Amino acid sequence: MAKIVTFGEIMLRLSPPGYQRFAQADSFDVVYGGGEANVSVSLANYGHHSFFVTKLPKHEIGQSAVNALRRFGVDTSFIARGGERIGIYFLEHGASMRPSKVIYDRAQSAISEAKVEDFDFDAIFQDADWFHFTGITPAISPKSAIVLEEALKVAKKYQVTISCDLNYRKKLWTEAEAQKVMTKLMQYVDVCIGNEEDAEKCLGFKPHATDVTTGKLSLDGYKSIFKEMMDKFNFRYVATSLRESYSASDNGWSALIYDGKEFYQSKKYEIRIVDRVGGGDSFASGLINGLLTKDNFKDALEFAVGASALKHTIFGDFNLVNTAEVENLIKGDASGRVQR
Repeated sequence: MAKIVTFGEIMLRLSPPGYQRFAQADSFDVVYGGGEANVSVSLANYGHHSFFVTKLPKHEIGQSAVNALRRFGVDTSFIARGGERIGIYFLEHGASMRPSKVIYDRAQSAISEAKVEDFDFDAIFQDADWFHFTGITPAISPKSAIVLEEALKVAKKYQVTISCDLNYRKKLWTEAEAQKVMTKLMQYVDVCIGNEEDAEKCLGFKPHATDVTTGKLSLDGYKSIFKEMMDKFNFRYVATSLRESYSASDNGWSALIYDGKEFYQSKKYEIRIVDRVGGGDSFASGLINGLLTKDNFKDALEFAVGASALKHTIFGDFNLVNTAEVENLIKGDASGRVQR
């Protein structure tokens, strides 16, 4: 299987039990997660040699984050150690018409203070097949954006396929800041993932007749943006998950991909949500696996959608499914019956 590298931040996630609000909580459930870390775990579950690269403190909480990755087969040998703290985020699970809520506490985290000298990118990308990052990583700090760009330059030198999930986060930077940085980074990218909001906020492409806040989708809006993105940046593929948000508990879930010639929309799943955090990351990792292992980009997209539909049924950031489970769902086994 492939050697796949991801680079970003893994955080400590603290959530009130069940569907309690922050104001009700007298304890928190603890898990670890973060965009690129979530992708690495999924790819390890699919059998790839998956490397997650970051910087974490040497203390016990930093080690706990490392252990969370190792538990699921992620190679942590290139993680730099140092800095004062690990980033934290607090998650309040939404239900029905009440949305989920996230509060970040990640300023001055170890990865935000990292330097290029902390990483041997030549060793990291030697014999690598794929490199994945998200728009969250350069948003963490100007320093992390510099380190990421150096990683991209080295990956490109070794002819590694590069994917990016745009992932605009308004709590981390402004639209102007995002566009200044992300437009520059797109020169390295082969596979771009992001919805129309990401495309507008990160790259400046205005959406046409579609709005993620209404729960209604216009495929024509996505198609027009994808064509514009492909024309400007010459991506190999542009893809997005398509979320129809009926409520915080129930969503429609499908996806769209464009190869410069043909648009393809996947099968649609109706999902009851257990935990939606990491849903986009599970789509990205499923797409990476599909593009590496399937005969065509349509089958790759169907794998990505099936994998990410299953993620919504799993508590925590990580998508803890294997290839066989995804393939069974794609074939039509969505009954949820007990397997004995």
